[in-house]
Amino acid sequence: MEKLKEGKLEEGMDLENEKMCLEEEKKKKEKRAVHEEEEEEEAEEEVGLSVEKIFESKEVPSWKKQLTVRAIVVSFGLSVMFSFIVMKHNLTTGIIPSLNVSAGLLGFFFVKTWTKLLHRSALFKQPFTRQENTVVQTCVVASSGIAFSGGFGNYLFGMSERIAKESGQESDYKNPTIGWMIGFLFVVSFLGLFSVVPLRKIMIIDFKLTYPSGTATAHLINGFHTPKGAKLAKKQVRELGKFFSFSFLWRFFQWFFTAGEDCGFTNFPTFGLKAYKYKFYFDFSATYIGLGMICPHIINVSLLVGGILSWGIMWPLIEAKRGDWYSADLPLTSLHGLQGYKIFIAIAVILGDGLYNFSKVLTRTLLALFYQLHQIYSNTGPLFADSQPSESPRLSYDNQRRTKLFLKDQIPTWFAMGGYIAIAAISTATLPHIFHQLKWYYILVLYIFAPALAFCNAYGCGLTDWSLASTYGKLAIFTIGAWAGASHGGVLAGLAACGVMMNIVSTASDLMQDFKTGYMTLASPRSMFVSQVIGTAMGCVISPCVFWIFYKAFPDMGLTTSEYPAPFALVYRNMAKLGVEGVNTLPTNCLTLCYVFFGAAIFINLVRDGLGKKRAWFIPVPMAMAIPFYLGSYFAIDMCVGSLILFVWQKINRAKADAFGPAVASGLICGDGIWTLPNAILALAGVKPPICMKFLSRKTNVRVGDFLTPKKV
Repeated sequence: MEKLKEGKLEEGMDLENEKMCLEEEKKKKEKRAVHEEEEEEEAEEEVGLSVEKIFESKEVPSWKKQLTVRAIVVSFGLSVMFSFIVMKHNLTTGIIPSLNVSAGLLGFFFVKTWTKLLHRSALFKQPFTRQENTVVQTCVVASSGIAFSGGFGNYLFGMSERIAKESGQESDYKNPTIGWMIGFLFVVSFLGLFSVVPLRKIMIIDFKLTYPSGTATAHLINGFHTPKGAKLAKKQVRELGKFFSFSFLWRFFQWFFTAGEDCGFTNFPTFGLKAYKYKFYFDFSATYIGLGMICPHIINVSLLVGGILSWGIMWPLIEAKRGDWYSADLPLTSLHGLQGYKIFIAIAVILGDGLYNFSKVLTRTLLALFYQLHQIYSNTGPLFADSQPSESPRLSYDNQRRTKLFLKDQIPTWFAMGGYIAIAAISTATLPHIFHQLKWYYILVLYIFAPALAFCNAYGCGLTDWSLASTYGKLAIFTIGAWAGASHGGVLAGLAACGVMMNIVSTASDLMQDFKTGYMTLASPRSMFVSQVIGTAMGCVISPCVFWIFYKAFPDMGLTTSEYPAPFALVYRNMAKLGVEGVNTLPTNCLTLCYVFFGAAIFINLVRDGLGKKRAWFIPVPMAMAIPFYLGSYFAIDMCVGSLILFVWQKINRAKADAFGPAVASGLICGDGIWTLPNAILALAGVKPPICMKFLSRKTNVRVGDFLTPKKV
């Protein structure tokens, strides 16, 4: 019995020892697992902090291999589509949405699809890289950018006879034709590219300017080419395609009900006929809803506030002064009547806002430039020293690799300077033959000052993400227009000078944004420059052709009653007229109101900046407020609906809204925008909608019914 007890005790001891051993092994395994997890987390954190370590194993192709045939073909197709979208916005509200996200996303999708199809057929096995994706995005944005800087919605269309008559001038006009528009764009659109090329190292590496749009685009493209990012991109493309189809089909459905003037869903008196008369209604536009989802909430609210202030308060009050402040016999389109108040008060707000922002950005630019030059001279010696990528331990792995590759493919300074001088000489000789009012010495003066202004715009854009291209254009309108004078075609000279200046400073800031994107995706500066040149050349041909389709398909384009009123064409025309003729032609008390609103725009901006970004969220933006002064509030209501949709979506699921919101908005904008192509083709072919859906008051409906009812004999 004692032996049995001892045996059982030994067995119990053995079992306990085994249990203890097992527990110790479990603890060791758990410790090892925790340690491994910690190591994995540390590695993930390290990779997360270093984007380039993710792509370390992938070879960076040479700059020539980044410029592939498929990239150019895809860029051309997207450029045509985006040019229609930008042109539509140019000719409706003048608000141009940022298409960088859409260009990067669709470029990724189409080239990826191309690559997969060719891989299956075993014809072509070149991998799709983020550098090639950057080339596509750069090319598309450069091309569609010409649709804006080309002035089809402002200075260039403002030269036409149609807009001249709207502004009360029967002479001093130049009607658009494809030939001279393409020629004009080719001789003025490339100068901005050559003017800032020598400054790329200073801006990107020495000054480390952020260029928020270029940086955001780079993060987007880098994200697409990771496994997780590729899955998200596929989902985003799916959402974009879904809402693209919906938007296109909805616009097609609406077309059937637009057989006459003021017909269709776009003229739906949502808030009643009285409100409709003063441009307050929801017009069921998918474009403006999508635009509202992209634009910041304060911009959408500012548009609505501007519409309420003008069409809800000011214009009805001024209309009550008809016969006192201005003649009661004047037509509605006369600038000596109510139309004059609408146009010139809007111009005053735009000029006040533009002058304030110009002064602010220029001051910040000069102060930051002085500080950075001081730092560079005091720390590293001369600014233009032949420097190689720094080996300082302060530089992160990403910055070391990016800087090394960014400085690898240099663009010679002599090439940039020689290109600028050659194109400037050709342009100076050519432009007077296109616009005889624009003398060669006007152009020479513009080209002497243009590089400095292009640098200021590119630098200011790097600090604030705010391009002041239109402000520099307005400066050229007033200076050259006043120099030429009314008797020597000052209006056309000012508008043409605006085009020269706008193209230079706009393309300069766009190129520097693309250099920043290329720097962060390891795309070569040479491939960036060449793709920008190719995209600009595409835009110089595509944009005039797209504008010509609109111009021929819609004979009422530019008129206030048109689907495409081109509001800024009339605004720019009247700016040129004001600069040449002075303020004597304005209606009674219009100048006083202009002074008030000019000062108010500056004061509101001062208040906004004084309160700071966190506390200024409820102060409207004057430039946005000015846009509905001429057009009305209908598009502002649509945009506020889009803003509300995004706001509610963010409250329900912030992550999903941030991930898919831009894709949904882009789908709505692209689908509605691309409908303009078949719509224009139908108009040119003489195919008219079959139905007119119109809204009448009860009394008017009774009178119409009595008129149409046959009388009994």
